[in-house]
Amino acid sequence: MLAATVRVARDLDLAEECVQEAYASALTAWPENGVPANPLAWLTTAARRRAIDAIRRERVFRSKLAFLVEPDEVVDEPVLDERAEPALEELADVVPDERLRLIFMCCHPALAADVQPALTLRLVCGLTTGEIAHAFLVSEPTMAARLTRAKKKISVARIPYRIPEAAELPDRLRAVLGVIHLLFTTGHTAPSGASLVRTDLTDQALHLARMLRELMPDEREVWGLLALLLVTDARRGTRVDAQGRLVRLEQQDRSRWDRAAIAEAHDLIVDGLRGGRPGRYVLQAAIAALYAQAPTFEQTDWPQIVTLYDELLSVWPSPVVALNRTVALAQVRGPEHALLRIAELEQDGRLAGYRYLPAIKADLLQRLGRTAEATLAYRQALDLTSNETEREFLTRRLAEA
Repeated sequence: MLAATVRVARDLDLAEECVQEAYASALTAWPENGVPANPLAWLTTAARRRAIDAIRRERVFRSKLAFLVEPDEVVDEPVLDERAEPALEELADVVPDERLRLIFMCCHPALAADVQPALTLRLVCGLTTGEIAHAFLVSEPTMAARLTRAKKKISVARIPYRIPEAAELPDRLRAVLGVIHLLFTTGHTAPSGASLVRTDLTDQALHLARMLRELMPDEREVWGLLALLLVTDARRGTRVDAQGRLVRLEQQDRSRWDRAAIAEAHDLIVDGLRGGRPGRYVLQAAIAALYAQAPTFEQTDWPQIVTLYDELLSVWPSPVVALNRTVALAQVRGPEHALLRIAELEQDGRLAGYRYLPAIKADLLQRLGRTAEATLAYRQALDLTSNETEREFLTRRLAEA
């Protein structure tokens, strides 16, 4: 709805307002007249009509105001050309999926690199400000301020909301990949709520990744992202037990993993590793594939995973990657060595407030029999965790410690 309306309104705030007014109108009309055969079409049409009416009112206001204030000056009136819509539909062929089209529109290069995906996740993917803040490891007020500044910049700088041409897509690809990955990550382990997984978000991300591959079939990082999502989602059905409790990787039933998805991801990864140095998503997918392809947890190729993490850190020096590397490092060089890396990350400070840092630390301490320290770390992780499934798991681990 927002994607269709913003193409008429050419203004993000106006489009959002019109969409909300359409919902309000439906709450009044549908109980009286019944739900229409195509609710989405009804809502979208209502929102677009409100946008057109608003533009017309603005056109009349400007023309009358100019006439009253400066009657001797010729003023060019803003023109609402409804015939321009077919031209937009022709441009839509460049990016055929409506939501993917809006993602490319929002990932405008005039906006800061960290703001593009955040704004897009809020507007296009429906994530709350708190969920986006969680994904970016910042506080909710900080993220709210970033989003407000971004929308203000769009308005002041008159950044156009238009469908990018084919030649513009590569410049926006990095941000679009980031949006889809963060959308999937948020769904893979929900920041809050009773369920571990939000399948609406993971399915949406997988759909967008497939659409992106169709749109840009020669981009290796697109292959990598799709492979990463496929191989990660392949374990969905085994991550919780029949009672909804979280199941650790080493205890999951590998016979229930989606082998077709893992095989599809493998082919994408092999292609992505050819023809030059692999990028961030290809390397992440290769790491995830090694976990998924191992016959058992103990038979996982841990040295190769550490090597891939080293390569990943060279192309994407993220503290989250460094933290994830410690899990494999503990299998290769022992928990003591991994704890040294954990201490470095604690001193770094960028992961302060990230629940998996104390959770991983607690697990390593527990393996070494340092139960008092492990207990403290588990409590720190619990204080940072809002997802009920993860909280129940951490509570069990704390009781064991």
